[in-house]
Amino acid sequence: MDFNFDMQPVYQHHDLLVELGRVEMAMEHLDARSENERQTLRPRLLTRLGRLRDALERLPA
Repeated sequence: MDFNFDMQPVYQHHDLLVELGRVEMAMEHLDARSENERQTLRPRLLTRLGRLRDALERLPA
């Protein structure tokens, strides 16, 4: 039996999905923040969401 296989893509995919979920939850909880915090955090979170989604799309199938 050959047990030489690479789990790296699986872990990377999983890690990106977990981080995507964290950022989405942070977006959902922005309403509890002050207006100044929302104005600061929303663009950062949206940028992070975009980068995570791009990274997921570039992973091999």
